[in-house]
Amino acid sequence: MSERRRRSPNGDGQPPGDGGGTGGADRDELSSEGFRRRSPGVRETAQQPRMTRAEMRKAAGKRGAGAPAAPAAAAAGRGGKPGKKRFIDYPRFGKQGFRRWLPSWRLWLSTFLIVFAACVGTVFFIYQSTTIPPLKDLVKEQNNIYYWADGTEMTRKGETNRQIVELADISPNLQNAVIAAENESFRTDSGIDPKGMMRAVYNMARGGQTQGASTITQQYVKNAYLTQEQTLTRKVKEFFITLKVNQDMEKEDILKGYLNTSWFGRGTGAQAAAQAYYGVNAKDLDLCQSAMLAGLLKGAALYDPSIKGNHERAEARWKWILDRMVETKNATPEERAKCTTFPDPIKPVPSTNMNGQISYLVDVANRYVTAKDPKIDQQALAKGGYKIYTTFEKDKVDALKKAVDDVRNETLNPQKRPDNDNWVQFGAASIRPGDGAIVAIYGGDGVENQHFDNNADAQGVQVGSTFKPFVLAAAMQVGVQTSTDDKGKPKRINADSRYLSDDMSEIRRPDGSLIMDDTTGKPYRQKNEDKGKRGYVSLRQAMQWSYNVPFVQLNQDVGGQVVADTAEKMGVRKESFVDTKTTTFPLGTSGISPIRMADAYATLAASGKQADPYSVTKVELNGVDRPGFKKPELKQALEPAVADNVTDVLVNVAKNGTGSKSNALGRPVAGKTGTTDQNKSAWWVGYTPQLATSVAMWREDPAKHERLSLNGTGGKDSVHGGDTPTDVFTRYMKAALANEKKLDFPNPQPVGSQVDSSGAPSTATPSTSPSATETAPTQAPDPGAPQQPQPTTTQGPACVPGVDCPGTVPTPSATKTHPTPGGGGGNGGGGGGSTTAPSPTCLLGLCPSPQPTPSSTGSPTGPTGKPTKPTTSPSATGAGGAQAAP
Repeated sequence: MSERRRRSPNGDGQPPGDGGGTGGADRDELSSEGFRRRSPGVRETAQQPRMTRAEMRKAAGKRGAGAPAAPAAAAAGRGGKPGKKRFIDYPRFGKQGFRRWLPSWRLWLSTFLIVFAACVGTVFFIYQSTTIPPLKDLVKEQNNIYYWADGTEMTRKGETNRQIVELADISPNLQNAVIAAENESFRTDSGIDPKGMMRAVYNMARGGQTQGASTITQQYVKNAYLTQEQTLTRKVKEFFITLKVNQDMEKEDILKGYLNTSWFGRGTGAQAAAQAYYGVNAKDLDLCQSAMLAGLLKGAALYDPSIKGNHERAEARWKWILDRMVETKNATPEERAKCTTFPDPIKPVPSTNMNGQISYLVDVANRYVTAKDPKIDQQALAKGGYKIYTTFEKDKVDALKKAVDDVRNETLNPQKRPDNDNWVQFGAASIRPGDGAIVAIYGGDGVENQHFDNNADAQGVQVGSTFKPFVLAAAMQVGVQTSTDDKGKPKRINADSRYLSDDMSEIRRPDGSLIMDDTTGKPYRQKNEDKGKRGYVSLRQAMQWSYNVPFVQLNQDVGGQVVADTAEKMGVRKESFVDTKTTTFPLGTSGISPIRMADAYATLAASGKQADPYSVTKVELNGVDRPGFKKPELKQALEPAVADNVTDVLVNVAKNGTGSKSNALGRPVAGKTGTTDQNKSAWWVGYTPQLATSVAMWREDPAKHERLSLNGTGGKDSVHGGDTPTDVFTRYMKAALANEKKLDFPNPQPVGSQVDSSGAPSTATPSTSPSATETAPTQAPDPGAPQQPQPTTTQGPACVPGVDCPGTVPTPSATKTHPTPGGGGGNGGGGGGSTTAPSPTCLLGLCPSPQPTPSSTGSPTGPTGKPTKPTTSPSATGAGGAQAAP
């Protein structure tokens, strides 16, 4: 068609119907007349055919959204080319909206290939660069160095019996036992457990429990090449190194390396373990011994049978491994049948630089380090290389040991009294109040004397009446449920509050209902150490002479759980408590370590500020400080007024009561005695403003781990906390504080109010009630124990017989009784109760009666409620009573 025919009739070069409007230039579509619109100024010719609809959409897309159409069309009309695409077409050229940001399949593929190539290259590089040093270079000996508080070296501890042996020198029994227990497919697998690794990575990524290596090859890599920490980075390293080890080493070499680098508890490697546990070479281990050693690989701290509390668990795992050996064809049923008796290991042979108290100091430091730094465990410590700076002060450690040794030598004579003076043990700890630093401990006779348990951290020794200050502190801090304040809360009391102290008194709940004895079905009656009837006495006097009845009743009024919570805030571990619902809970039936008792009393010395006990100030590894060893922060566990008032009560105990032997210290001291049921332990926990120290004494059969009575020890009928333990305390504190000033305790500010228990008379004037008319019984004198002076009262001019009335010592004909040994922290427990009690001047109606009988008259009264049975055993006749003395 000619150009003339394509022109419009009006001759302006536009198709009919366009009208020259600007809007048509931007629309790639046909007009209503059917003609295709074009940009202004562009003339259609035979050489410039009209574009199709698809071509116009494509051209519009290349121009971009919102760009003027006319210039682009003009450029195309002039034969111009679209802009070039970039090498990486992202955002995508020629796309609009979100499609510009949607990668093309080419980009996806390119990215994947690049990442894949990088990963393969990284894996190849790590694999090629991984080297396997000789086994002898992986087990170099390193010592851990321990320092005293002044920075001088205390001792060094490291492996001295580590020896690399060939696989042929390791018993096939041990090899097979380890394979059966740890990795039954070891001889055929690739060294990697993908499921186990993915499970471990998943758990670590979500912050769950970490998991160890799954196969023997992985465990060998962890032992030899990596640290024991469980992290994602270490798992990745373990994967690559395991691949190289499994590729380049034979299975026998891997097994040899694993058995020579594994931690067995008493040493690293099979040879060291065989020597340490059974005194034989590794090649001579029998099947039974091998199964026991293989069980240690799961965790020597849990499965070493020589550690107290592990034997049953270790024996169960031993049996399981033997059965697994049969299942995996690593032993025959006939061989398994020969292992009928668990092969108990020999006693460990300590190194000479661990003698004396050093091993116990190192034990306390190691426990603290592993508790504070989760990346350091016993196996890591066994590898060595750590510098550990402790809080222990050498002069105080030496002074505490000397005090124990001197008292032991002066008091005990195993040759003369073999049935009483053998197996006597001491445990002690000394802590700085307001700081928490453990400056000294006494852990036992020394590992050189085959005493391996650390008595300073012993958990099972009942504390007796040293627990009573926690009851008093709770009553002052929280209050008693038997009386409420103007806000309806339990009323807080003070030390002048009076409670019934008569022996064999009934105990009531806060609602007034009687507590019933679950054995007899009769009302429960609490024993004191003697059978005295002293009526209502102040809590200050009850603490002074350690009467049981007032504190058992006070515990009911406060609530056993409240008392436990208070003690826990002061520093006692929660897991140390027995059932708080038991009636005798306030009498110290819980087993608390000397370290924790010293820390709890240090809270009182620091006016209620508690600091967790600590023994390490700094740990270095390869010259770098490990984090997490800052001094523990102080917490206000008790109100200062509460702590100072309890201290004031305990000063009276030390000065005038069962702890009067501490007066020889020659400076202000507070503390409490404690003796337990059947006289199986005796305590003194005391403090000055600068130092809090606990001393415990007990007897234990080393073969049966059975606690024995102290009755007859040292030639005494019974041993109380005010005797030997207080003597040790006083001698030690004299030396420990020789260069420190004498400081007084803070003057206590008033706290609480006098809240007498139900049934108490309105004044201290004696009444004709049976509880007040009984005289105090006399007791057989205990040589060396402090005599019980007459406590004074501030409640009136009159006096309570046997407590605060002056008089002379009566003849022992009518009322002389002997204290029940053991338990009840009654009058004079710890020394005071063993002396001859003074008799009051005979007043009208108050003359001594020949044989006082237990009476519930004068017991607290209240509304009757439905009684429930406590978990205690004393009967109404006093038989079999669980009790505690000071």
